[in-house]
Amino acid sequence: MIYSTATVPVNPADDAPLTRDQVWAGLELKARDAREFLPAGLCTRCEVTEETPTHFVRDATIGGKDLREIIVLEPGGKVTFFQATGPREGAIVNEIFEDETGALHLRFYCYLGLRDAAPNGPEEQAEQAQFDSDTGYKAALLSTLQRTRALVAEGRL
Repeated sequence: MIYSTATVPVNPADDAPLTRDQVWAGLELKARDAREFLPAGLCTRCEVTEETPTHFVRDATIGGKDLREIIVLEPGGKVTFFQATGPREGAIVNEIFEDETGALHLRFYCYLGLRDAAPNGPEEQAEQAQFDSDTGYKAALLSTLQRTRALVAEGRL
């Protein structure tokens, strides 16, 4: 199994500050259409195909792999991506929280397995190493905040 986590401050000293509502708006937009939030060309298709009062389903092609995710929004706080089809199974969570000083943070965590791969085998170990690397999910959190700042500056959020 793959377990990875990363946390970044929402408002480091050198960046324009974001409110919780702005971060939430960015996370919700990313959940509905990841293409603007991922590196160019990584996500080539992303569409909501079903919507209910409790969740929505999106079909996407990310990194050349087709996948379906069931996405649950906990407004203002958490987005959970359940991997229904695709190379992974499990859940990925993005969460906004305040630390003991009231500073906002964005946290990623996941618990995943690779379909059709040996548990803790070389494929899972390589995926774990990538998730935990400098180009893994910490970088994804930072790029999400950067894109959210750009959308705020453009007046789109």
